[in-house]
Amino acid sequence: MRFDTLTIFPDFFRGPLDYGIVHRARQAGLIEVVTHDLRAFTHDRHRTVDDRPFGGGEGMVLKPEPIFECMETLQVAPKAERLAAQLNARMAAVETAQKKPQAAGECVVLMSASGAIFNQQVATELSQFDRIVLICGRYEGIDERVAEHIADRELSVGDFVLSGGELPAAIIIDAVTRLVPGALGNEASAFTESFSPRAWAGVEGLPDSTAASGGLLDYPHYTRPADYAGLAVPEVLLGGNHDEIRRWRRYKALEKTLHNRPDLLQKVTLSSEDKELLDRILNEATAANKV
Repeated sequence: MRFDTLTIFPDFFRGPLDYGIVHRARQAGLIEVVTHDLRAFTHDRHRTVDDRPFGGGEGMVLKPEPIFECMETLQVAPKAERLAAQLNARMAAVETAQKKPQAAGECVVLMSASGAIFNQQVATELSQFDRIVLICGRYEGIDERVAEHIADRELSVGDFVLSGGELPAAIIIDAVTRLVPGALGNEASAFTESFSPRAWAGVEGLPDSTAASGGLLDYPHYTRPADYAGLAVPEVLLGGNHDEIRRWRRYKALEKTLHNRPDLLQKVTLSSEDKELLDRILNEATAANKV
């Protein structure tokens, strides 16, 4: 998989992408990250990339010319062709009853505070592409013609405003890279992490005691020592009963989700066991408040 980043601060990516899983994936040739300096596509002695917006307003906006010219050098298919290929891939997935669509080869993403929220589902969709182009905005934004005629989608990493799109781009590269086959030491790990939309049952490599998130938050984890300064690991984890461990983990995942992200419970399909565990959590919480 190849990531192309368009930015006015190319040196930014020398730090965040040189560590951990992303670094190992680059070293192994699983991903390639190429950074493009938008100032190289300017034609004045000041290398101007921004200008004041028509109609007035505070701040400066990135000009369209450097971005359009940079995109021409990348030899990416025109937007209409990309979107048509993506639609065809989704339709083919539906017709063949695939669980997730095999997306077309290229996708152009504009980092924008006005974009749709980036989440694990979007990361999974992006992981199916062979190439992702990430356009990093700055200042008060980017000339809207970039969004209209170049970007396939606009993405935001949250309901807050950052100084530019470089941090969100690095986040997307990290999240998507984790889903590239071979990037993780154990690929089954991606099924158990928080927000993972995939079901756990029958996944090769997952132990019987695993309760994957299935769109919820991950369950708590403990390691040695079993007793640290009087703080003991839950007894159920030491007993060796895989079914009890799995049930306990699912209970704790539901409990943490209910406490920290109750909105997620409305977005997933809960099993009869999940509903039973949720009833137990709510009853125990009610009883505790009465004491």
